[in-house]
Amino acid sequence: MIVLVATTLGGGGGGSSTSSSGSTRPAHSGAGRPKRHTPKSYVVQNGDTLISISRETGVPVATILRLNPGVDPQILISGEKLRLR
Repeated sequence: MIVLVATTLGGGGGGSSTSSSGSTRPAHSGAGRPKRHTPKSYVVQNGDTLISISRETGVPVATILRLNPGVDPQILISGEKLRLR
């Protein structure tokens, strides 16, 4: 008997998952989930990280970095305004 256990860190939201029967199904269909309005900007708060800002606003970290080329992702300054779209 072979048992396969797979996990992802951070709750993963990637693509598809395979059930024990071997069939593939979407991990999240998105049905019934309200569309989030993306604000134009975000003011950095004490303790914020790009990941926490991304989760709060729904804007991918790569997009935040692309829109804010002068921002050091390792050192976010409280009060700093980041473009989100």
